[in-house]
Amino acid sequence: MEIIATYGTVFLILAIIFGFYMTWGIGANDVANAMGTSVGSGAITVKQAILIAAVFEFAGAFIAGGQVTSTIRKGIIDAGPLADSPELLVYGMLASLLAAAIWLMVATTRGWPVSTTHSIVGAIVGFAMVGIGIDAVQWGKIGQIAASWIVSPLVGGVIALFLMLSIRKLILDTADPFKSAKRWGPVYVFLVGWIISLVTLFKGLKHLDLHLTAWQSVAAATVIGLLVALIGSWMINRVKVDVKAERSHHFANVERVFTPMMIFTACAMAFAHGSNDVANGIGPMAAVVSIVETGGRVAQEAALPLWILGLGGAGIVLGLATLGYRVMQTIGTRITELTPTRGYCATLAAASTVVLASKTGLPVSTTQIAVGCVMGVGLARGIGALDLRVVGNIFLSWVVTLPAGALLAAGIFFLFKGIFS
Repeated sequence: MEIIATYGTVFLILAIIFGFYMTWGIGANDVANAMGTSVGSGAITVKQAILIAAVFEFAGAFIAGGQVTSTIRKGIIDAGPLADSPELLVYGMLASLLAAAIWLMVATTRGWPVSTTHSIVGAIVGFAMVGIGIDAVQWGKIGQIAASWIVSPLVGGVIALFLMLSIRKLILDTADPFKSAKRWGPVYVFLVGWIISLVTLFKGLKHLDLHLTAWQSVAAATVIGLLVALIGSWMINRVKVDVKAERSHHFANVERVFTPMMIFTACAMAFAHGSNDVANGIGPMAAVVSIVETGGRVAQEAALPLWILGLGGAGIVLGLATLGYRVMQTIGTRITELTPTRGYCATLAAASTVVLASKTGLPVSTTQIAVGCVMGVGLARGIGALDLRVVGNIFLSWVVTLPAGALLAAGIFFLFKGIFS
């Protein structure tokens, strides 16, 4: 308690700096994953992606981000033994933030799309093993996370594959693909509005005291989906046939119909990410702020002040604007060639998988889902459409993330302990 009272201000400043650094990493890596399919397909530019993220990441975080965040991420560790020495938890959370942020920066500079969730989980596990003891780690949860490396890309990839096959059957293989695209386009736009609404209603509005039943959520999402479909229909009807483009590429006009639809998926993915994944960066920061403000009380949950959400949102947008293009290139151009139809399928499949995961409680990663979905879209054209070397590097980066975060956090934890204790 004495250490908290003496160095409380220092801990707060470090938490803000490291938290901002971590959210910068989320923007450079995680948000780039969400926007990569839209940029890679040519539907939007990098500048437009940054603008969309700035608006919709903030909207997602503030409207549906929740006012309470669990400070001990998803039951990864038992903080009970630290009740009498809260400074150890402060060292651990600061070390976790810094370690995860450093790993995200390394991964981003190399263009690896890694999981921010797994980065922070690995870091917390690393500090817990050396700071509390191996028994403090909930190894069952770690096993679930390891299983999600296989499950989440697989589920996302299968959904993306079936979406791509549906577009091929309903649109591309018809006598008049352009006319079919304009007919079915509003239906596909409806799916975007409907699914993202479900993400928000199922997971993010508890802090507004909106306790809807499953059927009420589905009904509200249906209304929102219809409104989005109306806007999408208006945009699709403005697309005219380009005879010159059709000569160079048989489905050029179909892709032109899907281009405005990709704007909807880009906005939707940014909103969903803001509402669900921003806590990866600000959860540990909220833990430190709570411990310092309460004079050393270790709580399992802490109120999440709006200024922390704002700081997280600012860090995310800055990260996407400065280094996000590297991961966007990997997701959007290097795994497989993307067009607006393929990018649409990959993005919608990713959102669908998040809904499925939120209802089943499966610990999944937005990053891995996005990669799996892009691979699924590529597989619709055969295994030769994928760059397996790039895919291999991505899988290796996923496996390395947990131990890399753990080792970094353990080292930084001892550094803080040596400085302040």
